[in-house]
Amino acid sequence: MIHHAALRDYCGSKKGAQETFPFDQSTLVFKVMNRMFALMSHEHKEGEPLTINLKCDPALAEILRSTYEAIRPGYHMDKRHWNTVTIDGSIPDDEIYRMIDDSYTLVVAGLTRKDRAALEALD
Repeated sequence: MIHHAALRDYCGSKKGAQETFPFDQSTLVFKVMNRMFALMSHEHKEGEPLTINLKCDPALAEILRSTYEAIRPGYHMDKRHWNTVTIDGSIPDDEIYRMIDDSYTLVVAGLTRKDRAALEALD
């Protein structure tokens, strides 16, 4: 099962990813070119479930929600485009990483041409 540090490292490894705290000091938001692609707690508290909010294509979001009980509409997010994923061992790790990849890819695809070019120029 994926741990908090692994999720944080994976999200932070995406090209152009930035860790931000736009809402409060406990909600860690990952952005690419100032657009959110993942939200999670800054620190994981022992005994509480680890969750991450990820952007998702609406049709795929419905499929994932019907496949996994640990995936539900995004908490405090546009429920059509965001999922809240509870990391409880019921979803394979590679599926969680794929959902992070998909979230990042969706956000990058929605960037302006100028922002995509700036992202590509990053080393």
